[in-house]
Amino acid sequence: MTSVFTPQMLDLFLSSFTQTLFMVGVSWGIGSVIGLPLGVLLYLTSKGGILQNMALNQSVGTVVNAVRSVPFIILLVAVIPFTRFVVGTSIGTAAAIVPLAIAAAPFVARLMENALREVDSGLIEAAQAMGATTPQIIFKFLLPEALPGIVAGLTVTFVSLVSYSAMAGAVGGGGLGDLGIRYGYQRFLPEVMLAVVLILIVFVQFIQTFGDWLVRRLSHR
Repeated sequence: MTSVFTPQMLDLFLSSFTQTLFMVGVSWGIGSVIGLPLGVLLYLTSKGGILQNMALNQSVGTVVNAVRSVPFIILLVAVIPFTRFVVGTSIGTAAAIVPLAIAAAPFVARLMENALREVDSGLIEAAQAMGATTPQIIFKFLLPEALPGIVAGLTVTFVSLVSYSAMAGAVGGGGLGDLGIRYGYQRFLPEVMLAVVLILIVFVQFIQTFGDWLVRRLSHR
């Protein structure tokens, strides 16, 4: 009977965890780079916003909501042609990054928008009264004030991507999800599946705890 404590299995766990960390980290970074500006755009063009433009706001909002509403496992399959175009394959860790990033971007956008809405409108009005330009309002007032909420949103996104990465593993995306399916399910080794679950729980707990600590530090600046 295969044990999770053999050198070979420990190497598999280490390489699988590294794959999970890589695919989640890269997709989180890409999703954040796309989602954060989208969130700012949604906030600025909303009703009563600095750059109110309801047509643009509703168009972007519709796309964001459409992508968010698609279950990840379906999105994973739906974007296979695009994934092949970008990375040349639909299988493996690199391929999993594409749908993960696509899933993360609208998630980050809405969380970013909500964080900006928490900023006191009086602060924006005061900045406008002082003659601040739109870029100055964004980078000197909005983003610094919303930073704790932004960090909290990015933490939630990272945690969500960890669970998505496990689903990606079920269809050949690599990582801990793939290890759990191949050994825990297909080879009837429940101890491997249990170990995968425990690793994911500890990892998510660490990320969430660090994110909460960072939010508290930023909130008491």
